[in-house]
Amino acid sequence: MAEPFIKLTDLRKSFGPKHVLNGINLSVEKGRSLVVIGGSGTGKSVMLKCILGILQPDRGAIEVGGQNAVDLKGTARDEYLHRFGMLFQGGALFDSLSVWENVAFGLIQGRGMARAKARELAMEKLGLVGLTADVGALYPAELSGGMQKRVGLARAIAADPEIIFFDEPTTGLDPIMADVINNLIVDSVHRLGATTISITHDMASARKIGDDIAMIYKGEIIWQGAAKMVDRSGSAYVDQFIHGKADGPIKMDVRKG
Repeated sequence: MAEPFIKLTDLRKSFGPKHVLNGINLSVEKGRSLVVIGGSGTGKSVMLKCILGILQPDRGAIEVGGQNAVDLKGTARDEYLHRFGMLFQGGALFDSLSVWENVAFGLIQGRGMARAKARELAMEKLGLVGLTADVGALYPAELSGGMQKRVGLARAIAADPEIIFFDEPTTGLDPIMADVINNLIVDSVHRLGATTISITHDMASARKIGDDIAMIYKGEIIWQGAAKMVDRSGSAYVDQFIHGKADGPIKMDVRKG
């Protein structure tokens, strides 16, 4: 097995008495796509925020390309973040900016690129996700949900990042548009040769975009393996989740009237 490019060791994070990450151990090889599945509130988003440095872990190690990513500050942190692209849940577009300005936001604000050059690159990325040049002049409110996701993907790949995170990339989309987004993600990742981590509830998306799948439950990784092995994981928790069964070891808190 190759050396992991992204490696989390005993990662822990609590908010007051609530323990969210309870010793995450996870690794991703360079150029591979890992999908992390799990229910709401299991720690998926908190894990990504810790890797990005948005949240400070209470304990544990985060290594990216052999670099210790915990406690980075100043220029070192900026350089670290430049390695990442991110497709946020719901798109997270700026309503007051045009589509092309949204795509180019990180290039202009984060890297100081001239607007003309940034616009040129933004239009190129919009083309790669199947949007025509005229869309660049529109505003997010004028777009459908599927188009907003495409714009979010164009922004995520705008700077040709070596690492991309996808946060619930198909949430709120109909099955056909979800599959379009999944295909665009696969194409974009292969074109860039990027290493990716995605978090999702959508097993159709997980199977399409993941080389590997890991499941998080109560703040721990309880299974990780090749995507093609997920149906033969040997884990009752994984089996219950991927088949959407109410009965099993995962108990939901449901109030009965």
